[in-house]
Amino acid sequence: IAQAAQPLWCALGPRKRATILQKAADLMESRLGSLTSLLVVEAGKTWPDAVSEVREAIDFLRYYAKCATEQLESRELPSAVGERNLISYRGRGVWAAIAPFNFPFAIFCGQIAAPIVAGNAIVAKSAPQTPLSGSAVIQILHEAGIPKEICSHLPGGDASIGHALVNHDAICGVVFTGSSATARNIFTTLAVNKTGPIPQFIAETAGLNALIADESALPEQLVADVVRGAFGSAGQRCSSTRILFVPEQTAPIVLPMLCGAVEQLRVGDPAQFVTDIGPLIDANAKRKVETHVNSILALDGALLLAKSPGSNTGNFFPPTVLSLPELSLLPKNECFGPVLHVILYDASAENALSNVVDSVNSLGFGLTMGLHSRLDSAHQLVTKATRAGNLYINRDTIGAVVESQPFGGCGLSGTGPKAGGPDYVRRFAVEHVVSTNTAASGGDYELMARV
Repeated sequence: IAQAAQPLWCALGPRKRATILQKAADLMESRLGSLTSLLVVEAGKTWPDAVSEVREAIDFLRYYAKCATEQLESRELPSAVGERNLISYRGRGVWAAIAPFNFPFAIFCGQIAAPIVAGNAIVAKSAPQTPLSGSAVIQILHEAGIPKEICSHLPGGDASIGHALVNHDAICGVVFTGSSATARNIFTTLAVNKTGPIPQFIAETAGLNALIADESALPEQLVADVVRGAFGSAGQRCSSTRILFVPEQTAPIVLPMLCGAVEQLRVGDPAQFVTDIGPLIDANAKRKVETHVNSILALDGALLLAKSPGSNTGNFFPPTVLSLPELSLLPKNECFGPVLHVILYDASAENALSNVVDSVNSLGFGLTMGLHSRLDSAHQLVTKATRAGNLYINRDTIGAVVESQPFGGCGLSGTGPKAGGPDYVRRFAVEHVVSTNTAASGGDYELMARV
């Protein structure tokens, strides 16, 4: 059905499709209260996180609409005398979107909006933990004017749904956010099992994200940014700070301040405005975090530095700060929860900062990195050396803003292009060029008119 409907939707043109996205953004804005309430109840978001997520979805709709009107309209290319060259953009066909639970509204909306405004149809699978949030996105898009045949929803379910979707011969591409392992499985399926045209694959995956402080870092600012970056959204962001490098020289000041801040965090019901940290998404997520923490504490030299007070029942897990003697002891997989690993380094050693950046690069991930330093030379060094897709200097590592801070990584962290960036919408379209010999039909009338 989607395959049959897609050509007519593509023929509508980018400007009309963009107008529909703008209407969807208006509808979301008018329902901010009910949508944020849904995220609090279903996804365990705190109120600030829920509000930010709905606003991000609105930003995706408006920005991708803008990209379509600016980038996808037909235009004339440079031509020699006697010919005319035109380029236009068409949708590729039917895409599959597979969304995560941690941003069930914003990421899901962005995964749908970009291919649709580029002229494609899409079959979108929301996370099994958050089907209502996904349904809310779909309902608004349909209400704004996107035909149901163009945008359909596969709510929840186990991995068999995603497997069947990816394997379907009508799917021309997959846009995915989730684990690196799942991304690799999807890539293999697309490369080996699919027949017909070569499918596209866009993935944003995990990150072992480090924030590095040097001796010039302001302790108060550093601690505030680390706490937000590591524990905001209960650590359930792919951009969350997982590793903190602190100079041995400033650790006696920074670490007590950090531990004190963590111990002040309030874990509890996300519907309460006083709550800082809500629950993990489900019992399985909590078990994985507990297993990770226990495995770290079993290592020689590892220590528990701090843990927030509060409930450890249900799916709640207290923000936890661990210390490790060296980075090589950290498992090479992401712990998706409120756990921060602190590693000390000797800032007076030769090439100390370069060596820290190199050790992080060697993990193979490349999503976000943070640097706290008041030295321009440190900014320049880390900017050149890091492989992370997003480097944040003197701020936290989370909360990328659509258009201003396009988000995405490389290596084990994704394929690009960056979501919320200028190259994203175009990836969902294919170029179509028509070259006409105008001399064969009597000459170039526009040129003659200028003589």
